[in-house]
Amino acid sequence: MPKSGDCHIKDFHFASGETLPEVRIHYRTFGKPRRDAQGVVRNAVLILHGTGGDGESLMNVAFTGELFGRGQPLDASRFYLIIPDNLGHGRSSKPSDGLRAHFPRYGYRDMIAAQYRLLTEGLQVNHLRLVMGTSMGGMHTWLWGEIHPDFMDALLPLACLPTQISGRNRMWRKMISEAVRSDPEWQNGDYRTQPHCLKIAAQILFLMGSNPLLRYQEGPTQQKADELFAREVAARLANLDANDLLYSAESSHDYDPGPGLEKIRAPLLAINFGDDLINPPELGILEQQIKLVRRGQALVIPMSAETVGHGTHTKAAVWKRHLENFLKSNAGS
Repeated sequence: MPKSGDCHIKDFHFASGETLPEVRIHYRTFGKPRRDAQGVVRNAVLILHGTGGDGESLMNVAFTGELFGRGQPLDASRFYLIIPDNLGHGRSSKPSDGLRAHFPRYGYRDMIAAQYRLLTEGLQVNHLRLVMGTSMGGMHTWLWGEIHPDFMDALLPLACLPTQISGRNRMWRKMISEAVRSDPEWQNGDYRTQPHCLKIAAQILFLMGSNPLLRYQEGPTQQKADELFAREVAARLANLDANDLLYSAESSHDYDPGPGLEKIRAPLLAINFGDDLINPPELGILEQQIKLVRRGQALVIPMSAETVGHGTHTKAAVWKRHLENFLKSNAGS
């Protein structure tokens, strides 16, 4: 069972110039840190979730059940596993806590700054065996390699691209942002009930997260497709807040690791999926950009009966052997 806690980070400065006297970062840990003779932690793994999610979204059989058990790639008896709720998400500080649209506008670099302070100030972790993440967490992983190049032994970004958000990926985020901001019910963030635009946002998220074949299999008739759509959108709406979603959708504004890829020193394995609508392999971006990473490798797992589009990032059975081989070949110190 994980241990949960809250790290209260004092005097947090955002890249925008805004500040908060305190930022709360909720986290879960599995296992215990192991230090060498110099006091350096050698077995810590930072695991980062995707946009709009939280650490709890990874606590399922498909992810932890395939990775954290005895003998599995991230065996919790060997590794110290750290899974935070990122800034603006889950049980960490976010707009819906009370500040609403007065919450500072955060970006990915702010989120990484909070992660770093959680590790170094809250958990006394001074080195990471591995940084890995899914979707947004994968994008954070690229940036971790650039911002703190000597802090980790290895990097594993999943389901993302090492370039600024553009093309269709930018457009669906823009659709969510404009749907919220143009809805009179949003009231500049001061709504008392969730605005109707949130349903449109939930529909977009549902469509982008899977692949067409799976959606057809789940909804092979008009009636079944309508029923599936209504059921899945309703499930998403139950956990969404318009301000939180707006902030998270817009937080990628400062993401562009491309110019700094040569700064990455740690071995890096990027894993993407052939049926990912958000990061389609036909763009060829990953194959081009990985050439700039001195110890980088890229893998695109083809579409199969086992893949589920973008969401394959949390279906660890599909890719865990590549993680295991990567860790063995980059054993660290």
